Amino acid sequence: MRKLLASLAITMGAVGTVHADLQADADAAAGREKAQTCAACHGQEGLSSVPTFPHLAGQQMSYIAKQIMDIRDGNRVVAQMAGLVDNYSDQDAWDVAAYYSAKDPNVGQAVDEGELLARGEEIFRAGDMAKGIPACAACHTPTGQGIGSAVYPALSGQFTQYTIATLKDFAAGERANDPNRIMRDIASKMSDADMQAVANYLHGLN
Repeated sequence: MRKLLASLAITMGAVGTVHADLQADADAAAGREKAQTCAACHGQEGLSSVPTFPHLAGQQMSYIAKQIMDIRDGNRVVAQMAGLVDNYSDQDAWDVAAYYSAKDPNVGQAVDEGELLARGEEIFRAGDMAKGIPACAACHTPTGQGIGSAVYPALSGQFTQYTIATLKDFAAGERANDPNRIMRDIASKMSDADMQAVANYLHGLN
């Protein structure tokens, strides 16, 4: 657990430095024009109507930009986005990220069913020491807003279905664009029930 937390701290410092200058030049107005093709799946305002596509509104700018560039460069495979960002420059990625990050985030509603909500809050706020799972709040903040300087995404209000699918992809190694294997290591220790619980909790965390 200590080694994992140390890895989180190192990643925050290293990744944040790389993105600082690019973020300062991001142009949300230019991003609005470039984001027209994104609207079909993510909504014009960054609020998706389909639970398999993530909300982008209010997401950390640095995180959106990184995902666009990772998809463009083949470091993250998203079948639905094949070819859509192939011609994006780094500046294009940051412009679109600036546009969506300035939008109001989604407000979701968790299901209060049995121990589901309590277990989700436990994992998010305290983790599970017995399983070696650190608290999600350590990287994503107690309010689920994420940390832009470390490229840690906002999770609050995100679709339950999308969060579960993402955790499963990390656990299976099908998604591997997490620095220092942080999310792959964590997700691999989570059961399906853990993923369902924390995803439900995050959907209602506003």
